[in-house]
Amino acid sequence: MTAASKAATRPLRPLPEEAARLAWVDVAKGLCIILVVMMHSTLGTGEALGGEGFLHEVVEFARPFRIPDFFLLSGLFLGRVIDRDWRLFADRRVVHFAYFYALWVVIQSLFKAGSIVAGAEGLSAQLAAFGWHFAEALVVPYSTLWFVYLLAVFSVMTKLLHRRVPPALLLVAAALLQILPTSGLPELLDEFCERYVYFLGGYLFAEWIFRFADRVRERAGLALAGLAVWAVMEAVFVFTPTGIEGLPTLARLPVVSLGLGTAGALAIVAFAALMTRAGGPVTAALRACGERSIVIYLGFFLPMALTRTLIVKFNGVQPDLALEVGLASLVVTAAAVTVPLAFERLVRGTRLDFLFRRPAAFHIAPAPASPPRLRSGPVAPREA
Repeated sequence: MTAASKAATRPLRPLPEEAARLAWVDVAKGLCIILVVMMHSTLGTGEALGGEGFLHEVVEFARPFRIPDFFLLSGLFLGRVIDRDWRLFADRRVVHFAYFYALWVVIQSLFKAGSIVAGAEGLSAQLAAFGWHFAEALVVPYSTLWFVYLLAVFSVMTKLLHRRVPPALLLVAAALLQILPTSGLPELLDEFCERYVYFLGGYLFAEWIFRFADRVRERAGLALAGLAVWAVMEAVFVFTPTGIEGLPTLARLPVVSLGLGTAGALAIVAFAALMTRAGGPVTAALRACGERSIVIYLGFFLPMALTRTLIVKFNGVQPDLALEVGLASLVVTAAAVTVPLAFERLVRGTRLDFLFRRPAAFHIAPAPASPPRLRSGPVAPREA
C-alpha cells in the first residue's frame, strides 16, 4: 500500500466537540431525510391515485445516492467512540439505537395491528401473532426502522474489525459485497452487503471528507461547475434503460451503482457546504430538519399515511378540484416532514419526551450532562 493510500484510509481521530455541530453536516442530513420521505410519499401517493407526477422523476434521480449518503454521514463521527471501552461504545452505538428501534417497532405495530393479526381468530391467536411478529423483528429489521437496526450492526462490526483487518482490505471487501449480487440472501444480509461500504467509507475517510467540504466552500465556482457535471452524468445513468430484466437502467448495474452512490454522496456534501456558505432561510430550514432527522424518520409514517388517505378521499368527492399526483405527493411530503417536528416540539419536556429522548434508565454508561437529542447519526426509511 502506498503512503497516499494509507493516509486516505487512516481512521478518524477524535474530533473536537464543535465539529459535531458543523452546519453542513446537518444541512446534508436535512436534505437526505427530505428526499427519503419524498420517496415514500411520492411512490405511495402515485400508487393510491393510480398515476405518476413530477416528483417521481426527482425520486428516481435521487435513488443512487439517497441512502448511501445517509450511511456515509452516519459513519463520520464513529471515530470519536470506536476506541472507547465496550460499555461506553455499546451505550452510544448499540443501546441508543436498540431503544428507539424497539420502542417504535411497538408503536408502528400498534397502528398496523389489523394487518399483523389478519386471519388470526380469537384473542389467544392474535396475541400469538403479535408475539411472533415481535420475535421476527429481532432478527429481521421491521418496516421503515431498518436503518436504525443496521446502524447498530455496522457500528459493532466496524469496532470488531478496525484493528484486526487493514483498512484498505476492509474497504475492498465491503466494496465487493456491494458489487456482488446478494438479492437472494436473507434481508438483513442483503442490506448489510448493499450498504456497509458507505458507512465504512464515512468512518475511514472522515478527515478527508471534512477537508473536502472546506475546499468546496473556498472554491464555490469550481464546486458549482462540478455539481453541474455530476447532475448531468447522474441523469444520463439514471434515465438510460439497459433492457436487462432486474437492472432496468445503467444506474442499477454492478460497479456503476457503487460509483454513483459514492459520487452522489460527495455531491450532497458539496451541495450542503455551498448552502452553508450562502446561508438564508432554505439553509436554515434544511439544517433544522437535519438536526432532528431521526425525529422525522421515526414519526413520518403516520402523517404521511393520513394525509395521503385524506387526499384520496378529497379527490373522490371533489373530482373537479382533485389534486394531480405531483402536487398531491408534494403535500404529503410536506406533512410527513413537518408534523413530526411539530409533535416533537410539543412533547419536549413532557412525559411523552421518551418518544424522542432516551431516558436515563436505558443508559448502561453515564449519560452526558445535557443529553443530545438523537444526534448520533441520520436515519432513513427503506428504499422501495
